[in-house]
Amino acid sequence: MILGRFVKVLLLLSIIFVVVPLSTQAKVLPKVLFEKALQESKEGDFIRAEKDWSSYLNDYPDDAAALSNRGNIRLALGDPKGAIKDQTKSIEISPEDLDPYLNRGIAEEALQRWEDASKDYNYVLNNNPKDVSALYNLGNVMGSMDNWIEAKKLFAQAASSNNAIAMASSSEALAIYQLGDLELAEKKIRILIRKYPLFADARAALSALLWSKGFSGEAESNWAAAAGLDIRYREKDWLLNIRRWPPKPTNDLIAFLALDDR
Repeated sequence: MILGRFVKVLLLLSIIFVVVPLSTQAKVLPKVLFEKALQESKEGDFIRAEKDWSSYLNDYPDDAAALSNRGNIRLALGDPKGAIKDQTKSIEISPEDLDPYLNRGIAEEALQRWEDASKDYNYVLNNNPKDVSALYNLGNVMGSMDNWIEAKKLFAQAASSNNAIAMASSSEALAIYQLGDLELAEKKIRILIRKYPLFADARAALSALLWSKGFSGEAESNWAAAAGLDIRYREKDWLLNIRRWPPKPTNDLIAFLALDDR
């Protein structure tokens, strides 16, 4: 059983690092190397972490936690196929644990294998319907498959969870924006901004929405705040493929910025 987890957000997707070795021989394993690799993973020292996880796995190749953790590091280093291989082996060794399914889904998303990722996230949700990471990630997958109605539903479930993250609420509002209900989208975005005044995603979304409604002045003021917080919102490719905004708000924001830059 997994006795603990450390959650790290990578490219807006929830990566789960497993804290305790799963092996039945955990008491006699060299925990120092395991913990060293885990600490390097948490700190973002991915090259050293991959080396140490691999060294650990040379001696203990059936430790499911170490395999899942190395899979996360391989994904961070740009090797989603290697990540999927590690997560799959972790699942084969310890099929009752859900984290490797979630982590494999993230790697499958990196390869745009939407159906495979959807299966893994749905497996997690069948066992834990309130898993916020699975709800949110599956919402992103549905959006990538152009099913914004289902994406909105999933984002709303993630946003209403006790462990909700602000990004889930913003994604729900953006899905509503994509579906054409600008009044409701604006209401939800403004609520987010009141709660989180320095939330760049909501500020940028409100800029796009207000510009699309013809309120250029207020759009400008919200964009000034968003740009000061995170300049990546200028980049269409980042918006669509990393942050995973829907196409309509993305196109509105880029059009607004094109006029603003003249």
